[in-house]
Amino acid sequence: MNRRNAIKLISHQIDDEIIISANGFLSRDLFDLFEKPSNFYMLGSMGLASSIGLGISIKNPKKRIFVFDGDGNILMNLGSLTTIGSLKPKNLIHIVFDNNSHESTGGQPTSTKKIQINKIAEAVNYKVFKVENEIQLESTIKKIKNVVGPIMILIKINKNKKVGKRVGIKPIKIKKRFMQSIS
Repeated sequence: MNRRNAIKLISHQIDDEIIISANGFLSRDLFDLFEKPSNFYMLGSMGLASSIGLGISIKNPKKRIFVFDGDGNILMNLGSLTTIGSLKPKNLIHIVFDNNSHESTGGQPTSTKKIQINKIAEAVNYKVFKVENEIQLESTIKKIKNVVGPIMILIKINKNKKVGKRVGIKPIKIKKRFMQSIS
């Protein structure tokens, strides 16, 4: 499965829910495939999508908050997993796209061939689902609608030659329209 197909499948099932998207190719693909004001595109700050998603989920407990994270991003901020696991936000769905690489910066390998992010998440109170194909992903997205979080969906993906266009919105405008869309 590739990242773009996974993003497309998830986005169309969750529709107008809030999405916090990690920097790099994830935000570019989300912007290209499913642009909307309630998407918060990280344009820097590697590893902080999960922390921002946690803050948004605490402030908006009646809304489901989706965090789109890459394996390289979450490895930069593993401490956020323990904070999320201890606070147990019921509305946080953390989706990690794992291709064993820092693809956005040249494809350097991450350690996810040896370190299992899903096992770390389980150890800190996440409900974890691991998927490897589109059928499993579609089924899991439907299944979690009635599951209390925090939830992690670890999606094993392949590297992808096609990458979305750069986010064409200035950071200050991303922030302003995002804040208006969630208030």
